Amino acid sequence: MEAVVGLLVMLLGVSHGIETYCDGRQNRTQCYGALGGTVVLQLMDSASEIFRYQWNKNKTTIILHGRKDKIVSNEMKDRSVFTPSNGTFKINNLIRTDGAEYTLQIFDSNGRDSGQWTLQLSIQAPVSSVLLDSECLSQGEMRVSCSSEGADSPQYSWTLDGHTLTDAQLLSGNKETNNITLKQDVSGRLVCSVRNHVSNVSKEEKISTCGFIFINCTLPDGTNISQWVFSANNTLCIDPTTTPTMITDTTASSMDKETGITVSIKPSNQTVTNSSSDDPWYIYIKKNLPVLAGVLSALVILLMVGMAVICRQRKKQNNKPKEEDDQELTYADVNIVQQPGRQMHQKAEMEVEYGQVKFSGRPQQTTEMEVEYGQVKFSGRPRKTVQPKEDECVYAKVRNSR
Repeated sequence: MEAVVGLLVMLLGVSHGIETYCDGRQNRTQCYGALGGTVVLQLMDSASEIFRYQWNKNKTTIILHGRKDKIVSNEMKDRSVFTPSNGTFKINNLIRTDGAEYTLQIFDSNGRDSGQWTLQLSIQAPVSSVLLDSECLSQGEMRVSCSSEGADSPQYSWTLDGHTLTDAQLLSGNKETNNITLKQDVSGRLVCSVRNHVSNVSKEEKISTCGFIFINCTLPDGTNISQWVFSANNTLCIDPTTTPTMITDTTASSMDKETGITVSIKPSNQTVTNSSSDDPWYIYIKKNLPVLAGVLSALVILLMVGMAVICRQRKKQNNKPKEEDDQELTYADVNIVQQPGRQMHQKAEMEVEYGQVKFSGRPQQTTEMEVEYGQVKFSGRPRKTVQPKEDECVYAKVRNSR
């Protein structure tokens, strides 16, 4: 009981402020009012030109009775207002029993009936809220249900991305029911609108496919596979030896990035192919490309460092002074001095040439040096070798050249 009272209070809160208008000057007009709301009924143009009038409910109860601009009686005066100048009858806080057939009768000054017409007033609970519920089916279809709270005689309509759903997008149901089933490739901004004669409420939801893809390929053994499969668990049509084929409708195709399979969303005139990314080496290189790039960069850096070290070593060796020759040349000036009082047996102009004296090893740093070999040559005529006598001294000046 408390739930019913709560629902009624909620409906009254939602419908509060809803005002509808209906022109009842035509016979058998259908009018609607929101439960708990307000309805304005146009009964006549003006009451000032009518001698007498009365407005009856279900032809038995007189609701309104008046003469020209004077209101004689109003059975609903606590929640209604009649304006004779414009002929409108306004009813507030509508209840279910307000729905009925109303008849307006007018009379002339002689009391004769000069005309009458009726209107049908229906009271409806407005739409308070709309709920959308979707679920994926076994083959990738999506079932969507739309429900409303409190609405009387609700009517449903569906749109996808601002356009009315077409039969090509629906697997079952129609766009005017509250339960529909969408095909596997349908996705986008889905809107369910619920309305009746006194209200209109919409609910929007972003939907996507259920993860299914349509595969159509021929295996090496000649088996043709054409069906919808769940993309994450797909093991079909991924044989790298499958002969690649062209997709005939590129606007309805997509690439499954995880499996590398080109799939078509619409099954008509579309095929699935294995791309070159199925090759194991291609996948391995693609996954390890950063590591391979880092190793290659390290090798290049090591090679450059090695070349720099080699070049520096060679430059250092070229700048190093050459070792001195183990053998040095020593020049010796040999002079023959004749002691006074003695004569040579034979005079001759003599020229002294330098002789090379070779030392084995480096000479010690002493003042006394031993001459290993010495050769003295004389030039001039006659060319003779002069040997000194026993009492003559021979002096030698030795120069050590480094």
